[in-house]
Amino acid sequence: MLRIVVAKPGLDGHDRGAKVVARALRDAGHEVIYTGLHQTPEQIVETAIQEDADLIGLSVLSGAHMTQFRRLMELLAERDASDIVVFGGGIVPDEDLPLLADLGVARIFTPGATTTEITDWVAQRFPESLS
Repeated sequence: MLRIVVAKPGLDGHDRGAKVVARALRDAGHEVIYTGLHQTPEQIVETAIQEDADLIGLSVLSGAHMTQFRRLMELLAERDASDIVVFGGGIVPDEDLPLLADLGVARIFTPGATTTEITDWVAQRFPESLS
């Protein structure tokens, strides 16, 4: 079983998608910690470290994805927690996907991605979690 922090950074107040993803990950057998709305990257990283998370999933619909993901990745590096895999979803233009990958973000799920795609990606990325 993996420990996954699902978070909504910044001022974005729409969390339905994050809750749906959190539920799908729980249903797939993982332990999910949902941080709620309006979290700072500092709060998200602190939660992930305290919870000994394997992954952090960010939901960003506000357009601030580059800023939010960049800061989160910087904080993980500063805290020697770069082993925590970061993925995300939301409104992210295709041209930003390679930039996020360069920051170390493992995967971005854009609108239209199904919960099955997300849970399958987690299972493929962490096959040991299935046992």
